[in-house]
Amino acid sequence: MKTTLTAPVTQSKPLPPVDAKARVSLLMRQLQDEICQGLQLLDGVAKFQEDAWERPEGGGGRSRVIRDGGIFEQGGVNFSEVWGSHLPPSILAQRPEANGHQFYATGTSMVLHPRNPYVPTVHLNYRYFEAGPVWWFGGGIDLTPYYPFVEDVAHFHLTLKQACDEHHSEYYPVFKPWCDEYFYLKHRQETRGVGGIFFDYQDGEGELYKGPDAKGVAANYSDGVGRPQTRSWEELFAFVQDCGRAFLPAYTPIVQRRQSMEYGDRQRNFQLYRRGRYVEFNLVYDRGTIFGLQTNGRTESILMSLPPLVRWEYGYQPEPNTPEAELYEVFLKPQDWVNKKD
Repeated sequence: MKTTLTAPVTQSKPLPPVDAKARVSLLMRQLQDEICQGLQLLDGVAKFQEDAWERPEGGGGRSRVIRDGGIFEQGGVNFSEVWGSHLPPSILAQRPEANGHQFYATGTSMVLHPRNPYVPTVHLNYRYFEAGPVWWFGGGIDLTPYYPFVEDVAHFHLTLKQACDEHHSEYYPVFKPWCDEYFYLKHRQETRGVGGIFFDYQDGEGELYKGPDAKGVAANYSDGVGRPQTRSWEELFAFVQDCGRAFLPAYTPIVQRRQSMEYGDRQRNFQLYRRGRYVEFNLVYDRGTIFGLQTNGRTESILMSLPPLVRWEYGYQPEPNTPEAELYEVFLKPQDWVNKKD
């Protein structure tokens, strides 16, 4: 008598639709268009100049840069999509199961450096990656003020929290501390700014936190939540759409409140000094910069995130009881900004 063994039924890994690449590529281009249109209206003077490029190994993109505007000293909003057969070391180190597969990656990234020190620098990046059976969404947004105001930071975080809450009640409580953890300059022992949200390797399975610090705040909260119900590609795609479109409502009111504030040499010099932290982070830690350089991306587009003017000062210490000291003592300490009061 022949005995047939039946394997237990298990839930299959969520898979992207057949048109996933085309749909994400379209979304990333739409986000670039919408953000550029909104920022040009906000600036009122300068226009974005587009520079299309091609990558010899496959793919390309379009870089848009704004300079010498009414608000923005310099900024860029990039779209890229690249593909190829050789995965960069930065990916293989995190996801070795992708080895041996062709890859596809697309995303929109943005950095804005306003001239007025009372208007914060802001960064955004959302991306999608596929390599054979491996796929995920990643990205985030964070704010880097020089002379911050609690109401601005609270508004920024509340807008992001509302976008997250539309999709999962545990997204913001995990992705907010993950952002604090990611945008951290280890050699300075300080955060880059006041954070926002950050996530990576979101493929609908496993714990929400998939970062390197197993004992950090984000990991501890995620461990407490456990493994949420499997989320589909469509659910994560919708989440990234809403996060991308939350940028203008999160940032525009801050600019409108601060763009006319008067400043002098003291504020300008401090802004240029703090911009040095931005340069240090992007060249040492930023995952998008590392990926772009390792995949032979366009150098001008990758490094458009760097500010046009910056200064370093040896052994700088802010004077006690000054706005500069308040940045270090209050705003560079991760905290519950949504419920923060003046």
